[in-house]
Amino acid sequence: MTHKYNVTGMTCKGCKASVENSLSALPNVSEVNVNLKAEEATIKMKSHIALETLQDVISDKYKISEHKETNVFNTVSSNDDAQKNELKQLFPLFLILGYILIASILLNKSTWNLQNFMLDFMGLFYIVFSFFKLLDLKGFPQSFRMYDPLAKAIPAYGWVYPFIEVALGLMFLMRFQINVALVVTLIVLGITTIGVTKTLFSKKTIQCACLGTALKLPMTKATFIENSIMIIMAIVMLTKTTTI
Repeated sequence: MTHKYNVTGMTCKGCKASVENSLSALPNVSEVNVNLKAEEATIKMKSHIALETLQDVISDKYKISEHKETNVFNTVSSNDDAQKNELKQLFPLFLILGYILIASILLNKSTWNLQNFMLDFMGLFYIVFSFFKLLDLKGFPQSFRMYDPLAKAIPAYGWVYPFIEVALGLMFLMRFQINVALVVTLIVLGITTIGVTKTLFSKKTIQCACLGTALKLPMTKATFIENSIMIIMAIVMLTKTTTI
């Protein structure tokens, strides 16, 4: 019998080979063909193998699911379900950003100052987001280099990145070398945003590493917006002539 599956998370021929080799090693599997571009795997098996078994033998980096043919009659409902599921998956991100926003407002409620508000927001943003990345420092670099251009070119950058965020967060909160922190923010988030934009245009389904690997967040427009807000704040702050 032959079954077709969707496999997401593959980014190169090495990924394709890894999935093929892992699935081929299963008993009762006689042939495996993986289409990298279509993100599909066709498996010939002597007897049916549970989807959970297939997932267990491949890396957690890849997600395998039943292949479903497109039905023009249920496309609209499927899109609605996908949007609802996406919002549900992104709820932790919105919740965390909400907490950061509220905390930044409370820190400046007595003597309101827009510059201080933005610095506190950026500082808390980096500290909180680096915390989630450091929860799984071994897994983060692998997910990060799937879309960040610099992490792809220099793998060590993925290991260092969470600590860069910690340093930037402390610099903003302590008002230390703010201009340096703003320039570094533009560079690191600018590079990441380029990778995010390319991923969104390619319509690949991959995991966003903005909150590390502890929370399974999909790469969506929300990731682009989140980075853009920080970049805009950095640009606004750099244009200010007032010394803080």
